[in-house]
Amino acid sequence: MRLKKTNPVHLKILPLLALLSMADLATADTLNFAQAVQRALSQNPDIIVAGAQIGQARAAVRQSEGARLPKLTASINVTRTDDALSAFGLKLSQRNATFNDFGAGQFNPANPDVLNVAPRNLNHPDPVNNFNARLEAQLPLYTGGMIEGYNEQAKAYLRAAQQGDALARQKVIFDVLRAYEGVHTARAYENVARQARNAAESYVKTTDSLFKGGVVVKSDLLSAKVHLEDVKVQQAQAENAVHQALDQLHLLLGMPLAEPLDVAGDVEVRPLEGKLADYQADAVKSNPGLAALRNQLDAAQAAIKVARAGKYPQAGLLARFDTNDNAIGFDAHSYTLGGQVSWLLFDGGVVSGAVQRAQGSRDEIAARLGQAENGIAYQVADAWRRADEAQRRVMARELAASQAEEAQRLVEKRYANGVTTITELLSAQAQLDKTRADLVAAHYELKVQRANARLAVGRLQPDLQ
Repeated sequence: MRLKKTNPVHLKILPLLALLSMADLATADTLNFAQAVQRALSQNPDIIVAGAQIGQARAAVRQSEGARLPKLTASINVTRTDDALSAFGLKLSQRNATFNDFGAGQFNPANPDVLNVAPRNLNHPDPVNNFNARLEAQLPLYTGGMIEGYNEQAKAYLRAAQQGDALARQKVIFDVLRAYEGVHTARAYENVARQARNAAESYVKTTDSLFKGGVVVKSDLLSAKVHLEDVKVQQAQAENAVHQALDQLHLLLGMPLAEPLDVAGDVEVRPLEGKLADYQADAVKSNPGLAALRNQLDAAQAAIKVARAGKYPQAGLLARFDTNDNAIGFDAHSYTLGGQVSWLLFDGGVVSGAVQRAQGSRDEIAARLGQAENGIAYQVADAWRRADEAQRRVMARELAASQAEEAQRLVEKRYANGVTTITELLSAQAQLDKTRADLVAAHYELKVQRANARLAVGRLQPDLQ
């Protein structure tokens, strides 16, 4: 046998290429499942929205609690007017009013019609300037439950937002699990395709040897080569699926597609242990989505309280300190203390309409909550059954794969002995490839369905406990 001479340059290039390949793998950001979840939670738009909603709800709570406290207002007002009433009032506020402002200079006791004389200074005063500085405090004493209602409503919305955030986080965990395990599943398919290619190449070699020995006809060799080309296409598809799965994980984690990324070991999702009825009851009680709806129902009930406040009296206190001056200054001081009670006796049904509208909103949420509770119970049962079905499918696929491997081994031996045809051999190999692929799909489906059951119950955490 004549050996082909090896180019020394090639011997130098091959180690270099191997080192470059290893360098690419070293620079890839390899994440385990917990790290992938953490990264997704820090950048996922739904989580960011949920966090913003929590911030808004907390601000609303502070706003409602602040309504119980006194309001202190400082103001400076500048006025210039020749309005008769306002000008005279401003002079009084400045402690500058004189008898002459009443038109005393025009009063003539000798004039029998003096009482009918219109004093010019009073009716047509010169413009008056006023600089007013005011400090005013107002304290609500009783609002018919309006302030309390707003506070209860804000706190209920805060709890709802927090539960919404918990639900969004669990959904992100579920999405990351599917994408993360999708990479492992794609690589498992790639491994199946690689095994199929190795087998197909072996068949071509065996068939070629048998053909040269006159044991099989040329059509058998052509069939083996056609099968090999088909398997090469399937392998290329499997390799593309790995890249596609990594791209999907890139997008979910908010990473640029050009940034190197790899995944660590696969994830074990443990099954829920116990009785289905117990998990259904637990889900109805603690599922974050249902909890958010219940808090929205509490907020709707508080809105009724706010609307009903219009039927009750409103009471408050006021304290005010003023200074007034015709120039910039604080010469004339005055204070005002007061209290007020008001009660709306008739409004044409405005308050009653508001109450009815709030009650309608509450009834709508209550109906949605009842429907959602039934839906969650169904989702738990459905996910539970699907997980059990997936477990049974894995067992069946493992048995089928073992059987297909044994069948393929026997057919391959028979073909080598010239007992059977290439068609039967390729058919047996195709069946083996299919059962291996089905087993990969069954393992992926089992993990997804177990995670889906935890999501329905409301127990999906990054550690999958």
